Amino acid sequence: MTGGRKKIVVGVTGASGAPYARRLLGVLRERPDVELGVCVSRTAAEVWALECGGDLAEAAGVRIWGLNDYKAPFASGSAGWQAMAVVPCSMGTAARIAHGISDTLLTRAADVMLKERRTLVVVPRETPLGLVHLENLTALVRAGAVVLPAMPSFYGKPATLDDAIDTVVGRILDHLGVEHRLLRRWGSA
Repeated sequence: MTGGRKKIVVGVTGASGAPYARRLLGVLRERPDVELGVCVSRTAAEVWALECGGDLAEAAGVRIWGLNDYKAPFASGSAGWQAMAVVPCSMGTAARIAHGISDTLLTRAADVMLKERRTLVVVPRETPLGLVHLENLTALVRAGAVVLPAMPSFYGKPATLDDAIDTVVGRILDHLGVEHRLLRRWGSA
């Protein structure tokens, strides 16, 4: 870590589930102990507009690196970025990451996390899952990624859609090593 700040990159793809990314970016952007980098797939902004309204770049509140801007600091392992979350993660992106196809900044950043043995959290949002999807997700786990499907929990009795989203985003933050109070923990009163 540089200056005590944890360096985290968030990749946003065009899979359905932009509200998860919006919430994660909002939480991380407000953390003074986090240096945030953002990269997107070519269809992320279109899905964001459909599901969240507004402009993804404006909502992110930080620089979004270009699709092929390999000058981004998280495109190299030597820059020391500690963690990445791909949320939501399309099955196409999951497949490219699983098979080392670094054809965009997003897939290159994920490849860096895997090769450097750093934290990569992949949040697929697809249903049903076919055999090819499951094999690609299994390959990601074997390569060292955490596969954290966008499946809200209900034991905390979420009262709103935002509460349900927080159950997933809270678990993403857990795996990124970021403290939070977004969800009710199992066994807590």
